[in-house]
Amino acid sequence: DLKHFFDAIQQLNRDDLLLAYHDRSDGGLLATICEMLFAARCGVELEIQGDPAAMLFNEELGALVQIRRSDHEAVLSVLAKTGFATHCRVIGEVNTGSRLVVKADGKTILDESRIDLHRAWSETTYRMQLLRDNPDCAQQEYDRLLDAGDPGISPKLTFDPNEDIAAPFINRGAKPRIAILREQGVNGQIEMAAAFDRAGFAAVDVHMSDIIAGRAKLKDFRGFAACGGFSYGDVLGAGEGWAKSILFNARARDEFEAFFKRADNFALGVCNGCQMMSNLHELIPGAERWPHFVRNKSEQFEARYVTLEVQPSPSLFFRDMAGSRIAVAVAHGEGYAEFTDAAALAAVQPLVALRFVDHRGAVTEQYPLNPNGSPLGITGMTTADGRFTILMPHPERVFRTVQNSWHPSTWGEDGPWLRIFRNARRSVG
Repeated sequence: DLKHFFDAIQQLNRDDLLLAYHDRSDGGLLATICEMLFAARCGVELEIQGDPAAMLFNEELGALVQIRRSDHEAVLSVLAKTGFATHCRVIGEVNTGSRLVVKADGKTILDESRIDLHRAWSETTYRMQLLRDNPDCAQQEYDRLLDAGDPGISPKLTFDPNEDIAAPFINRGAKPRIAILREQGVNGQIEMAAAFDRAGFAAVDVHMSDIIAGRAKLKDFRGFAACGGFSYGDVLGAGEGWAKSILFNARARDEFEAFFKRADNFALGVCNGCQMMSNLHELIPGAERWPHFVRNKSEQFEARYVTLEVQPSPSLFFRDMAGSRIAVAVAHGEGYAEFTDAAALAAVQPLVALRFVDHRGAVTEQYPLNPNGSPLGITGMTTADGRFTILMPHPERVFRTVQNSWHPSTWGEDGPWLRIFRNARRSVG
């Protein structure tokens, strides 16, 4: 029976007959429908027959699916082939009232606001966060549940992600070499290499020990990408140990200083690489006012899927992308951009490449839409010539559409973030 059920659900999914699915388990039907309401931000009216307790709290094997009314017969037909049609029943429909209404034999036995239910559901977590985390952030996250009109993740693109702007250069057969730079504790080098490879580069694995020992030289590469992870376990602060292995090693310092003084190259620092490069600001022309990255305002490691807006900036990576709002993966514990003073914050504004925004497109410092609390939503910066860019989020983790936690059904194979790697390829010709 379980195999047949699984096969039926897979068939319905392949045929695009399912709008939503949730297994019935702990808490029974009532808990199942509540979880679906909270995710979808809608209301539902249920009509059940028989004993309400047995129907609402039964935890036996089962599932709740949402389908289009017009697909009812088609769904039943698929289920009939596997012997489940007689075990299925229509129990309700979605409504726009943002309430959960349950009727038993025509009599209303429950009528509750979705928001009130969601806050009751989340209150235990909220109370723990108040004690464990930054209480202001805990309150902000809890209060977000009051926003009944939150549109959710709403991408807006000012370019076509399916356009391969790097194709004319790739077709010439040239594959510029890029150093995929890593240090002890870095873990994002494979996905970074994959993104640059897709854009037409020849990605080369370069460990810091290769540079320090003289086995690899940055002069042999058109660019480098400093990858994410936890170099030296962040015990000296985010990216601090990695940066010091450069600043206090004569050979490494000379390599990087010479690289940054060239006029024909570029560099990208992501997450731990961003933190490391920010600590190299004395070697990078135009990076004098870059911030220092410290512990998230939430006081916790944040791994989330949040929305960024691309800002007008000189960065070669974000060419022709300004105004786009795109969701991205973040994963860091020390991403708060700390500026020396208000003057430094004001001075860096023309170099800001990325900001956290809410689901309506407004720049935000509110948690968790801004997971680290950085001022003015700042999470990506560049230099005046646009060749050196640092950012805390992880676009290399979501450069394919299928890597995104959610995406519009109209997106093709290439996700929007692939454009920044293609921009890099276009920049070197």
